[in-house]
Amino acid sequence: MSGEILFRSATLADVTALSELGRDSFIAKFGHLYRQEDLLPFLADTFSETAIGREIADPERLYHLAEQDARLVGYCKLGIPSTLPKHTDAVAPIEIKQLYTASDMTGQGIGAKLMDWALAEARARAADEIQLSVWSGNHDGQRFYARYGFCKVADIHFRVGEQLDDEFLFVLGLRNQFRQG
Repeated sequence: MSGEILFRSATLADVTALSELGRDSFIAKFGHLYRQEDLLPFLADTFSETAIGREIADPERLYHLAEQDARLVGYCKLGIPSTLPKHTDAVAPIEIKQLYTASDMTGQGIGAKLMDWALAEARARAADEIQLSVWSGNHDGQRFYARYGFCKVADIHFRVGEQLDDEFLFVLGLRNQFRQG
């Protein structure tokens, strides 16, 4: 029987595991959409150990990890502030840049716990909105985000090499949640 899933912040010691899980998760879910000449440079730029090491050291990037038996099985990366195109009147938005789970661990509640962390982190930082970009064909992802109250506010694009993907900008407003309780 596998051990408990533990959640914690990332350190520089996690760079290799984050690089591998990010790359493998992206390829498993989206790799079939791209020509190799677009995909390979994107993967090298986005998931290189150098890039991830810089992000872990950057106070505008936060990583929260899920691990089981010393194996990275999921993570969430936040961008503070959001870098997505402005389509709302939010003044302090936070962006969920990546929320990935190892393909063999999907359905185990890891994504939900990482989302709970992202929501708590946004509230603790007084964000008025959480934003994310989701591929237009990722219906499972869209349903997951909708369960948390995210809604589509705009059509946007995501570039991988020369290819522009149709994406949806999903947002969850947090303003009213500050006034309650």
